[in-house]
Amino acid sequence: QYKFRDLTIEELKNVNKTYPNFTFSMNTYTFKDGSQKDLLNFSGTVPVKYGNSYNIPIHLWILDSHPFAPPICFLKPTVNMGISVGKHVDAHGRIYLPYLQNWSHPKSTVIGLIKEMIAKFEEELPLYSLSSSDAARQSELLSYIAKITEGETDMKSKSKIGGGKNEGYFNKITVVGAGDLGIACALAVAAKGAADKVVLLDLSEGAGKGGTMDLEIFALPNVEISKDFSASADSKVVVLTVNSLGNAQTYLDVIQSNVDLFRGIIPAISHYSQNTILLVASHPVEVMTYVSWKLSAFPKSRVIGVGANLDTERFQYILTNILKAQVLAKDAWIIGEQGDDKVPSWTSCNLVANRTEAMAARNSREEVANRAMEVLKGKGQRSWSVGLSVADLTDSILKDKRKVHSVSTLAKGCCNINSEVFISLPCILGTNGVIEMIKLEEDPLVQEKLQSTAGSIHDLQQQLKL
Repeated sequence: QYKFRDLTIEELKNVNKTYPNFTFSMNTYTFKDGSQKDLLNFSGTVPVKYGNSYNIPIHLWILDSHPFAPPICFLKPTVNMGISVGKHVDAHGRIYLPYLQNWSHPKSTVIGLIKEMIAKFEEELPLYSLSSSDAARQSELLSYIAKITEGETDMKSKSKIGGGKNEGYFNKITVVGAGDLGIACALAVAAKGAADKVVLLDLSEGAGKGGTMDLEIFALPNVEISKDFSASADSKVVVLTVNSLGNAQTYLDVIQSNVDLFRGIIPAISHYSQNTILLVASHPVEVMTYVSWKLSAFPKSRVIGVGANLDTERFQYILTNILKAQVLAKDAWIIGEQGDDKVPSWTSCNLVANRTEAMAARNSREEVANRAMEVLKGKGQRSWSVGLSVADLTDSILKDKRKVHSVSTLAKGCCNINSEVFISLPCILGTNGVIEMIKLEEDPLVQEKLQSTAGSIHDLQQQLKL
């Protein structure tokens, strides 16, 4: 039931006069919160001049509070069209315009909206022509978009097209947790530009407890805020940032509180995104990555902790730019446990002609490493810096960069570690997660430290109730 039926009908008559090719119908639209309404909608094409003349197909939903609320607008590409994601169009084909944001009756009208749409599309064409082979793959994408634009939210629809390692039309990232760290990760991932869409899952109770109000006020085109796990469906990467202190009295209580929280999160995430990569940023990262692996039953390659990636990037930067040791920096890594027990290590020993020179080179390298570690000690891990590190990791995964990062991975079988623990080691990352672990230089002291760290983590895990 339209609240302002006469006003709505009058305006749509004007639309029909100006754009007689539009067709009207009533269909059910499903909103992000899962609620549904039967809404008037219309489809048609608008003429756009971009060198040549193009007819751009669009689909508009008229809300029941029209004309006091703006329409919901989508592109409706044909099988031989691809969507050009830009500042006015997201990967779903959802259209975002200043006219919609500033909608105000009676100044704003559907015809005025279409005119601005044409003007913006003439600046940046929202669709492109696909080759015949691409068009075949595009048909599945169109099926997915149709379900969204027709008001159907089948979140189990597949996001993968074809079988190639780099194929897949939609790079979606979900960040679980809307605290400072979660928001920092969502903003950094969105700014990096590797993801077509970022979903921020706000699990806080009540609107006042979440940190998402400002994100809702200053809406970003490719960032969606939701409290529903179904919004995470078909994510390529899920970033876990939640930390629950509860009424914890001891360090073990703090971790157990996090474990209890993860017991309600990981199964839901695994259900909606069965092929996702879990990227854990919750504390303590080594233990929570292990917990995520156990609760998800995912292969070890698809459960990764952010680990020492940030410290390694800082370490290499200090070596290169502050200590001017570029040759050493490319082989330098921070490994082990995140925090005070982190260890500098190397993936190359830079052998020289004789034993005396080799010993001198090793001593020189250790001296430089110690100086770098002293500088590193003064650098805390703020939410925004961890967010940048998370964006760096997701970028390597989504773009299949095969770049080496120091991340928390299952270390059993490495450095004589026999227990199931996750510690930071240099790993090649790609679309399938951890592709390969890089062999470290054999250093008895480093191995001893890693074994001690693994033992402490294992003892802690044994006290947890999974």
